[in-house]
Amino acid sequence: MQQRASIARALAFDPALLLMDEPFGALDEFTRERMNMELLRVWEKTHKTVLFVTHSIPEAVFLSSRIVIMTPRPGKIASVITVDLPYPRTFETRESTRFFELVTTVRETLKEEFVGRSAETPEVAA
Repeated sequence: MQQRASIARALAFDPALLLMDEPFGALDEFTRERMNMELLRVWEKTHKTVLFVTHSIPEAVFLSSRIVIMTPRPGKIASVITVDLPYPRTFETRESTRFFELVTTVRETLKEEFVGRSAETPEVAA
């Protein structure tokens, strides 16, 4: 309920951009999925731009039209992945073949970025 109130407060000011940094991170999976649906419902009515930060790959794919993958420090854009899932997104969207393909694409891109970078970074023995 607190997350709903936070979204409502932010929208009360009619911002052009809604910044959301891990807003559902502390929620259990089912509540998180309900809040994802609520956020999409609000977006469908307002069409506000939402910059949503998450460490959850499925959440990123479900909510996004584009996913921007950042490098570790210094933070730079490593890749931008277009999410071509149709709207409106539903619970069934999360079970579609295309959804799983996109989750895999994001995961593989992250793996390439982080495995590639760790291979370049020498280990430091303590």
